[in-house]
Amino acid sequence: MPRCTHKGCGQEFDDQANADDSCIYHSGVPVFHEGLKSWSCCDAVNKPVLDFDDFMRIPGCTRGKHTTAEPAKPDLAKPTVKSANETPRLTESIDGKETYSSSQTPSAAVSKPRAVAESSKPPTPAPPVEEEDDLEIEVPAGTTCRRNGCKVAFVSEEENRKGEGPGAVCVYHPAAPIFHEGSKGYFCCKRRVLEFDEFLKIEGCKQGRHLFIPKSKRQTQSFHRQTEELVTCRIDHYQTQTAVNVTVYAKQADKDRSSVKLEENQIHLDLYLPNSKRFTRSVELFGPIDASASTVRYDNTKVTLVLKKLDGRSWALLERTDRDLGGIALTFGVGGRTGTIGAKELVLDDQNSMKKVV
Repeated sequence: MPRCTHKGCGQEFDDQANADDSCIYHSGVPVFHEGLKSWSCCDAVNKPVLDFDDFMRIPGCTRGKHTTAEPAKPDLAKPTVKSANETPRLTESIDGKETYSSSQTPSAAVSKPRAVAESSKPPTPAPPVEEEDDLEIEVPAGTTCRRNGCKVAFVSEEENRKGEGPGAVCVYHPAAPIFHEGSKGYFCCKRRVLEFDEFLKIEGCKQGRHLFIPKSKRQTQSFHRQTEELVTCRIDHYQTQTAVNVTVYAKQADKDRSSVKLEENQIHLDLYLPNSKRFTRSVELFGPIDASASTVRYDNTKVTLVLKKLDGRSWALLERTDRDLGGIALTFGVGGRTGTIGAKELVLDDQNSMKKVV
């Protein structure tokens, strides 16, 4: 499947199920200021962070369709200035952090400290301690490798963890990212780029095994299992003639630890929430679905499931019931904007299409 090129998304998507709100991404550009990292489109909502991994986890703020188009490059030929006498300039601190400031000092006056800054070199960090993948913990399908530069999504134990094929080989950067004098790269290799999008494309310089769940998390997860609190989350749904859209209001569910398993007649939810809370529930569905064509999306405030119907029946409920629904074995709904409310055309499945409705 194609992979979305929107900043902050990067998910694989099914073009047939690519709705207007399928993608949550950043419409702005990265902002690196005095060691802090944020996005220009939502820096008032999502606070700047220091750690690069935390920056990459900042949730998107814009909804739209997934795309494979190349991101538009910023126009570097037309910098924005506050006035004719005030020009933004980039300086460099001793620890290699970028700082943007404004000054009305003539260019000749700033040339000397600028030269000193350009001659400085970023500090060389200590050799990184690489974490190992915990093979004893089950990995939810679709989990992305945590190593820098690797974007492989987990498919199965045999393909990505225990096998020796190309799917089990991780090509990554073992060291941390570096942002120095406007250039971007990694401490472990020499390549440097100016564009943030090009930085994300820098190929790894080392081969090894994937890191889906670090061993350091085992003790933390064991502690959570002993102290976790089981909670209930609200579930809403609406339907069209081809799909049922299910919303689970599980705020800030941990995508790496949580799992949503889809079967033809059931869904199984196991969501890990902040403050050692957990929501688990299995739902026997009202009608059959195509699990392979259905999708799951984790957002900041909810988890969204788009369940592809196997037939054209209307679902009176999300969950199957033994309650009498009017004498029709397979129930029907009415056609409309959402397929359930406000229209006059009846929509029957194949079994009931020949029956007379009174």
